[in-house]
Amino acid sequence: MFFASDNAGPAHPKVMDALVAANQGYAMGYGADPIMDEVRAQIRDIFEAPDAAVYLVINGTSANSILLATMAQPWQTIFCSDCAHIHEDECNAPEFYTQAKLTLVPTTEGKITPDALRAKILAEENRGVHGPQRGPLSITQATEKGTIYKLDDIRALTGIAREYGLKTHLDGARFANALTALDCSPADMTWRAGIDTVSFGGTKNGAVGVEACIIFDPDLAWEFELRRKRGGHLLSKHRYLSAQMQAYLADGLWLDMARAANARCAQLADGMRGHDAAQFLFEPQANIIFFQMPRREHKRLLDGGAVYYVMNGDPDAGDPDEMLTGRLVTDWSMTKDGVDQFLALLHG
Repeated sequence: MFFASDNAGPAHPKVMDALVAANQGYAMGYGADPIMDEVRAQIRDIFEAPDAAVYLVINGTSANSILLATMAQPWQTIFCSDCAHIHEDECNAPEFYTQAKLTLVPTTEGKITPDALRAKILAEENRGVHGPQRGPLSITQATEKGTIYKLDDIRALTGIAREYGLKTHLDGARFANALTALDCSPADMTWRAGIDTVSFGGTKNGAVGVEACIIFDPDLAWEFELRRKRGGHLLSKHRYLSAQMQAYLADGLWLDMARAANARCAQLADGMRGHDAAQFLFEPQANIIFFQMPRREHKRLLDGGAVYYVMNGDPDAGDPDEMLTGRLVTDWSMTKDGVDQFLALLHG
């Protein structure tokens, strides 16, 4: 009954097998390994983007930060949601790498709306040399609240960004969960919708630690390479990143794992709807549920062996009737039985 985070789940055995296989003999370092050539071709084919530049890093913070540094100047501001991972959970790494600031855009159910984005863009670049200049837009798919931008939503936001000459970055730490929920193609959710760069997550979805940085404008590629090296994120034994990504993509494994995580989340949500005290804060759309329950109910679940985060209070101390927010996250390895155990405890 472990629902704390998809970061905490195991890597898929096929990914582990690929690492063992890659650990034979010698291979050139720094991305010159032959597996990386295959990965680059795989990703270009999956995204229907034959000219895309493709690079691998070990985690999402470096992927987001280096991509944004490639897109933004130090005197600019990056527009992102008020609950974006690059704002709340990366210890100012995007600001460190870009030397730019973040402008937070208010959200509805974790998503930026066109009106809110336009208002924030218009509020900048009107003080001449004294104020921050407009920089790229960053959106998260799926969002930190477990909600999903529809394709029309993405096109609307990137369209506004283009009106002002701005590029758009997509934080896709849970890219596969969103993609399978929308049942669309990677191209439709990215460059066809106006996205310029993508952090294509693997770690949360069954890899050990690998993210792909996909750049649809080849003119940005060399700068990204320099920034990745200068920032300390060009791995010497790169083949171990390449091997993970190759296995992750092979035969649609990445999609299978995302579908499994989403299915367990849907099972969990369906079972929770019958509990009088549990209230969803957002309609679950991918593999994350935010819900409220009285403190006494959280304590009962946690004491019974459930593992998840309580976001806004101590479940062991305070008014037992106070409503606290919990977050449940499912990963590829969660079983139906595991969900059923949690639901039995909830309704017990």
